[in-house]
Amino acid sequence: MYDNVLVATDGSSGTTETLAHAVSIARDNDAVLHGLYVVDRRLVLAAEKDTQDDVRQSLEEEGDVALDDISVGGEEAGLPVETRMTEGIPHKAIVDYAESADVDLVVMGTHGRTGRDRVANLGSVTECVVESSPVPVLVVHID
Repeated sequence: MYDNVLVATDGSSGTTETLAHAVSIARDNDAVLHGLYVVDRRLVLAAEKDTQDDVRQSLEEEGDVALDDISVGGEEAGLPVETRMTEGIPHKAIVDYAESADVDLVVMGTHGRTGRDRVANLGSVTECVVESSPVPVLVVHID
């Protein structure tokens, strides 16, 4: 049923639990595990002009760590893993990646760095992905 499973990560601590679900589903279906980290362009542009490069670099370093965690988790489970970092608006980049990589399932946490209060508000990354994804989205409850 699932040939390509995508874990969208922002590098927050909830990714560990989300990754466990994605790995289990991918392993059960002999699927490729995809990891995606989006450098949020809005955060870069919101920074002062003279600090934008530093903000971008910091987000990219965070993304490298997050994607490495996905690679290690998938490889330890014996899965083929593909990871990608891109820059953009997170929910749009996730949906675009899901379409272009022929993803069958997106796995995300209920919230990430934006916090628990954002879960109920229109505009949270997870909610926007759920509303616009062309494929099923598994939302993992993060405490």
